[in-house]
Amino acid sequence: MIKIGMMIGDRYEILEKIGTGGMSDVYKAKCHKLNRFVAIKVLKQEFSENANFVSKFRTEAQAAAGLMHPNIVNVYDVGEENGIYYFVMEMVEGITLKKYIEKKARLSVKEAISIAIQVSMGIEAAHNNHIIHRDIKPQNIMISKEGKVKVTDFGIAKAATSNTITSNVMGSVHYTSPEQARGGYSDEKSDIYSLGITMFEMLTGRVPFNGETTVAIAIKHIQEELPSPREFVPEIPISVEQIVFKCCQKSPDRRYQSMAELIDDLKQSLLNPDEDFVKVLEPDRKASTRMITEREMERIKKASAAKDNMEESMRLNKVRHTDHGEEEEDDYEEDYDPRMEKITTILAVVAAIIIGCIVIVLVGRTLGLFRLSGSREEESVQEEEQTEQVEMIAVTGIPVRTAQERLERLGLKTEIKYVENAAYPQNQVISANVEEGMMLDPGTVITLTVSTGTEGVTVPKATDITYEEAKNTLEKAGFVVNRSESSSATVESNYVISQNPESGSKAPKGSAVTIVVSTGAEDSKVRVPDLMGKEEDEAMAILVEAGLPLGSVGRINSDDFPENQVCYQSYSVGSFVDPGTPIDIKISMGGKAETYSYSGNITGPTVAEDPEYRDGETTVKVTIVTEDGTKLLDTQTASFPFAVNYSGIKSATGKITFHYTNVKSVPGEGGEDSQPEEIREEKTIERTIEFTKER
Repeated sequence: MIKIGMMIGDRYEILEKIGTGGMSDVYKAKCHKLNRFVAIKVLKQEFSENANFVSKFRTEAQAAAGLMHPNIVNVYDVGEENGIYYFVMEMVEGITLKKYIEKKARLSVKEAISIAIQVSMGIEAAHNNHIIHRDIKPQNIMISKEGKVKVTDFGIAKAATSNTITSNVMGSVHYTSPEQARGGYSDEKSDIYSLGITMFEMLTGRVPFNGETTVAIAIKHIQEELPSPREFVPEIPISVEQIVFKCCQKSPDRRYQSMAELIDDLKQSLLNPDEDFVKVLEPDRKASTRMITEREMERIKKASAAKDNMEESMRLNKVRHTDHGEEEEDDYEEDYDPRMEKITTILAVVAAIIIGCIVIVLVGRTLGLFRLSGSREEESVQEEEQTEQVEMIAVTGIPVRTAQERLERLGLKTEIKYVENAAYPQNQVISANVEEGMMLDPGTVITLTVSTGTEGVTVPKATDITYEEAKNTLEKAGFVVNRSESSSATVESNYVISQNPESGSKAPKGSAVTIVVSTGAEDSKVRVPDLMGKEEDEAMAILVEAGLPLGSVGRINSDDFPENQVCYQSYSVGSFVDPGTPIDIKISMGGKAETYSYSGNITGPTVAEDPEYRDGETTVKVTIVTEDGTKLLDTQTASFPFAVNYSGIKSATGKITFHYTNVKSVPGEGGEDSQPEEIREEKTIERTIEFTKER
């Protein structure tokens, strides 16, 4: 076990813990042989006796140890001591790119491109050594105090071979490539995709795809087109937008084929930002976005479940005590013990009775047989959430895909109704059942009437038959099938409840038909309890009582819930889920303090402020101090104006101060023939400025 102050390898003194991950902890240490600070990654104690984890840990060390580059966190040493597995890395004093983006809201275009070039150079060095990172994301990119950018954490890196590389590891789903999300091959171009998503976040301050579950996000990477970063930040140059688009193509063959190509375009964008020089191959049938198959959906769900439950799925060897007080590992084949068998049988019977009672209580509560007066769970299910309404936007005359994306971003749902119409091109919205400007509740279903052009195909009937029959029928007619599920007391499990568009209507060939498949009666499901406002231990107890496991636990700021209370749960209260579905929660860290930003040009003293000030000749000391005394700027210059950009300011107002000396010549006392005298006059000018509140 690692303790502060202990020595490892007779040279590394552990100073403090600076980070933790799923299977390892990171410590700051001092190397007494070379008299320098290092970072030591140590495999967690609970995993050190498991051969799979030890092998994975060593693979990470070996993958990173072969890389030496200014833009990669270098590995110095690797070892094992008294069951402690560790490797020693370069110590980078700084913050992750993720925290840097959060601190600045979003980065300027030049800063984002500069960081992207340095990251690309580090990844290029790895690729040249046949190492694929496979988990590029802002959390794995460090920015040192000196401004150097370094790629770190080759935790799921893998050496490339001439063969196709496959893996079930999904990495971080917000940045994962479509091929990784499908559970298929991943190569150098997978890193390029992840870097493209990272660039998108640097430029806009947000990730392009989000969702309630990892599976939902993974499907968006596979099926949905990447939104333009210029939708969120219009001033992004076209060349930078096209670089991001090319990095994030669904088909690896349409992305940059190497980091060197990407670096060339990034450098070119700095010189000619408004030039459209990025070359993207024209889409073909193979490269187009396609709907996810059932087999791929199952693979994604399994990969996600494996990632979320890694520690539970791997069982460490148990340890038992012998009669002599020694410890030894249990064997899978133990000696037969009649007394132990009898005790085990009794315990099994008792456990079965307890489980039976719990099942009866849960089913009874679900059916309303056991009602508790004042039950918070029952009240919360019946209460309607008070949500802020949204304004309906104009959708007529735009492509249906664009209309759906815009409405979904507002929290509205869509339903498609196709009609033949020669006045509107195929797949263009003719009208909506809600007028522009109307205020709507989130979740409202908007029916879009969409043109099939003049070549619509009749949609066959897909209801009251099994999902497999419906899928075959629709695909033979030339449609793509989208599946959703719903419980039903009247429709047998795996049979289709409804379809959209309806049978008999016409829709463009190749368009999607959504079918709702029955999962059977709700009695087989578990009702999700109310965890909001509970502390973590209490929330876990409630989930155990409901027969549901606790999933991941995160921490976020919340203005609505006090510190240490649950402020988010991954399934809404009262919804029904399959038994054993993990429920993710987030714990409140309290409200986020208001912060402000200031961006603009500082101009020199005006004529009104000082008629004798000489612009360009007088050196001026300029300071900016916030209301709470924080000094943002302290510099000297004779050149005005100059630009400043600050964020994370904790005061609403501040003060700019100009301090300088005016020098003017006057005739001496002896008259015109005497030597002129200099008069020096100290000047101080102050201006009050207001900062902009950050979102």
